[in-house]
Amino acid sequence: MSRPQKSYKNLEFLNSAAARHIRILAEYEDPRQRFHQQELKDTIVMFGSARIPSREEALSRLDAARASAAAATNEAEHDEANAGLMRAAQQLRMSRYYEDARELSRRLTEWSLQQTSGRRYVMCTGGGPGIMEAGNRGAADVPGGRSVGLAISLPFEEGVNQFVTPELGFEFHYFFMRKYWFMYLAKAMIVMPGGFGTLDEFTELLTLRQTGKIRKPMPTVLFGKEYWTDVINVQAMVDWGTISAKDLNLFHVSDSVDDAFEFLVAELSRLDQAAAAAKT
Repeated sequence: MSRPQKSYKNLEFLNSAAARHIRILAEYEDPRQRFHQQELKDTIVMFGSARIPSREEALSRLDAARASAAAATNEAEHDEANAGLMRAAQQLRMSRYYEDARELSRRLTEWSLQQTSGRRYVMCTGGGPGIMEAGNRGAADVPGGRSVGLAISLPFEEGVNQFVTPELGFEFHYFFMRKYWFMYLAKAMIVMPGGFGTLDEFTELLTLRQTGKIRKPMPTVLFGKEYWTDVINVQAMVDWGTISAKDLNLFHVSDSVDDAFEFLVAELSRLDQAAAAAKT
């Protein structure tokens, strides 16, 4: 006599539309249990582009582009090589943000580990390449530093980057569950230059804070004044009356690691002190 397969071992069922709610629950409960086991309650989240390379990688790509340009023998090859040079030069310019993200993450991790009281903050990123890698890498630069990687399954990204703490690496299927875990544990946000995904995460954060769905204080840094001034004009929303002038206070625009670090440390320290005073 044979035994039927148990439902929780039936992959065909678990991957079906009928079991979607089970998959959603799994993406809620598994991270919850793992965060509890790791005693992790407070994160500083860093968003940013997956396409921004480190300076080392950008210089390597520029050297390769120059070699291709030098080897070009006809007009078509010259055109392609020149386009490659332009892309490589642009990436080198943007690599500044990778290095800034790494250094800011390093400083915040080092500061957090030195705290003798209050919260211990752990860096958290989307777990992928680019700025996300820089955030995890900066934490890994500090002895004892840990970081979270909340990756999403995408056809052009392969798992979490190598600098994520192994016990704190996740891969989500559902964007909304991933966003939940970004927001739920976050006590501060850093928004580096990025594309649609970064804009989505930044504006959702602003919406949740503006509407009071997130009631906890959330110091937020919009990093890269030149980039973000070109990309979005939030002041225009005030001028047109679609947001209030006070909504501009929901984030702090910064263009240097020193300024961003000082702002975040001051705000988080103030909030920690206020929380400690409320308990006495």
